[in-house]
Amino acid sequence: MSLRIVGAGLGRTGTLSLKLALEQLLGAPCYHMAEVMAHPEHAPVWKEAFSGRTPDWTKFLAGYDAAVDWPAAALWKPISDAFPSSIILLSVRDPQSWWESASTTIFPRSREAEGPWREMIDAMFAHTFTTKLDDRDACIAAYERHNAEVRATADPSRLLEWTTKDGWEPLCRALGVAVPKDPFPRVNTKEEFVGRWKG
Repeated sequence: MSLRIVGAGLGRTGTLSLKLALEQLLGAPCYHMAEVMAHPEHAPVWKEAFSGRTPDWTKFLAGYDAAVDWPAAALWKPISDAFPSSIILLSVRDPQSWWESASTTIFPRSREAEGPWREMIDAMFAHTFTTKLDDRDACIAAYERHNAEVRATADPSRLLEWTTKDGWEPLCRALGVAVPKDPFPRVNTKEEFVGRWKG
């Protein structure tokens, strides 16, 4: 197996819903931040990658047909270069809505991280985003800068921009598969995330 989808969209752009949807469409695992949590030995590999010492992506991501969300989205370019036939999937949402979600979910949660997990997150934000996670303007600027770079540098023939409202159809069209009869999975809302975190 090799990646058919390389997600370039940052966290809180519907990436967990995408993970579930792509796993259903592809019949294979999709890499997501949840995979790092399940495989803590991956955290040091990502930290090294953010410092410029990249792994052999074809070996590291073997067994997955897709990758979405941080940390993979932050390194979408070298990962998509390693899988030249993959679709580059940019999941997006309104910047203000994105900030309201990220600032109450993943950003405060990231400050509680420890050990290799914390080192990975610190390296990711320092090298590919911003470390000013309490600063609305800095985070929105980093978010918009990331999306603009993807739009400007990704091969247009490979790029698919997507929002959760788009649902199944654009994904299925790009992959050449039938649209499922099931409703598109919509999970991990801000309220669900905060409820799990506090629980």
